[in-house]
Amino acid sequence: MPFNLLKYGLSSEYPVEVDLPAPKELKPSYDVVIIGGGGHGLATAYYLAKYHGITNIAVLEKAYLGGGNTARNTAVIRSNYLTSEGVKFYAESVRLFEGLSNEFDFNIMYSHRGQLTLAHTDATVRSFRQRAEVNKHFGGRTEMIDRQQIRELVPSLNLDPGHLPVLAGLWHMDGATARHDAVAWGYAKQAAKRGVEIHQLTEVQELVIENGAITAVKTNRGTIRCGCAVQAIAGHSSLMMAKAGIRSPIQTFPLQAMVTQPFKPFLDPLVSSSALHCYVQQTSRGEVVFGGGSDPYPLFNTRSTLDLKESLLAHAIEMFPFLANAKLMRQWAGITDMTPDYSPIMGLSPVKNYYLDAGWGTWGFKATPICGKTMAELVASGGKVPELIKPFGLARFSTFKQVNEMGATAASH
Repeated sequence: MPFNLLKYGLSSEYPVEVDLPAPKELKPSYDVVIIGGGGHGLATAYYLAKYHGITNIAVLEKAYLGGGNTARNTAVIRSNYLTSEGVKFYAESVRLFEGLSNEFDFNIMYSHRGQLTLAHTDATVRSFRQRAEVNKHFGGRTEMIDRQQIRELVPSLNLDPGHLPVLAGLWHMDGATARHDAVAWGYAKQAAKRGVEIHQLTEVQELVIENGAITAVKTNRGTIRCGCAVQAIAGHSSLMMAKAGIRSPIQTFPLQAMVTQPFKPFLDPLVSSSALHCYVQQTSRGEVVFGGGSDPYPLFNTRSTLDLKESLLAHAIEMFPFLANAKLMRQWAGITDMTPDYSPIMGLSPVKNYYLDAGWGTWGFKATPICGKTMAELVASGGKVPELIKPFGLARFSTFKQVNEMGATAASH
């Protein structure tokens, strides 16, 4: 193996592989136009091309690939949700994530870590017991653990922070992380190989709807006709839905995170506490990532704020007091599209042939593979909604059949 690698590297015919082809002009029409070049849009294009043979596809991204919320999350993967619908959906996504590096022949740096969620009250312990049983029944690997098990799992954790001692924990064995940009580029590379056109710096300005169906998309580079369109943007979902004349239940909030200087490895699991509004993880490079709840007011902005930094770090130090002297390297924010029931909006819309992938709030990255797969099935079938995403349709807000995942996030919102 070392000899072959050296021979490959020194060869005069070194095969330099280009991940994406050079930019080209937009064609007059496409079978499918995907609005949004993040993880979800690229995954949908990839699964359409590979598994359904549909390659006349344009992915339109107003900036650069994966530069929106795909690049602004904390890369957590898990399936320990509250409802049967949510657990089944995200458990399948975890399964797909585990095989992505092999499927792409591209390292997404998937790291199986496990996630520990702390319970500080008797009420939380009771709710965690129910959550563990739901998870086990519908495909997730989750169990309750006591203080001693927590101490063995995370020796550096303070089990008695202030007035909120840790009583127990919810241990989710399937918790993991992956490189978010690598996931986006893996999907982009494989989709482009199969003939999908990926157009960066191409902003959708208007949707052309005739007789209740979408027929074309107007961009800053011209108008293209389409057989159908998929909306797969994050942070501005409600604004794009408004262009289609669709009333949206979404509100958008900033969500901030930050990271320290690197340390030697001390924390393998992902640790979160909804009572302290904080979650902590250590990256493969040794940096410590902090995240928490979204800002308390709607805003379409990715700015960082001092008040969030102060409150989030105060809670993180309660969990890991020795981090008080750590130096913060950077702080960033994404913008999250929150629905009333904290579940996404997927599937059909009131506009014929216009499909929705929206309302992902804080859980979009972890759903990337299964979202792409199911949205591709929806498009390829001409509008037959896959069973796995039927509960997440927009119509549920009119029929009062919501999928309530409030409290299932790693930190409370």
